[in-house]
Amino acid sequence: MEVVNALGRRKSAVARIYVSEGTGKITINKRDLAQYFPSSILQYVVKQPLNKLEVAEKYDIKVNLNGGGYTGQSQALRLAIARALVKINPEDKKTLRAEGFITRDSRAVERKKPGRPKARRRFQFSKR
Repeated sequence: MEVVNALGRRKSAVARIYVSEGTGKITINKRDLAQYFPSSILQYVVKQPLNKLEVAEKYDIKVNLNGGGYTGQSQALRLAIARALVKINPEDKKTLRAEGFITRDSRAVERKKPGRPKARRRFQFSKR
């Protein structure tokens, strides 16, 4: 198997990944997964598609992650991994789709409007 690459986005986070056959090592920005995401919840989020298909020990994943916060980054990475797994084996798409890993979460910060302090917040109003 040659290297498969995929891209995942969430809010302003972008994850570009390269998947090759290996022993289940995930390297993010030249750091180990456990080092980059110390929180076990975020590590779990990243590994969800791999665990669902029971292929966690089959592939080595190299990741370039930038933008956003840690939650957005972990979800962007999850989407990228799911997309790469579908490229490797298209039959897995149905399983991953059912779990919601293929869907790009399009929610992002609404822009600030003029004459308001934030997108929808209004300045304090007083009748007097």
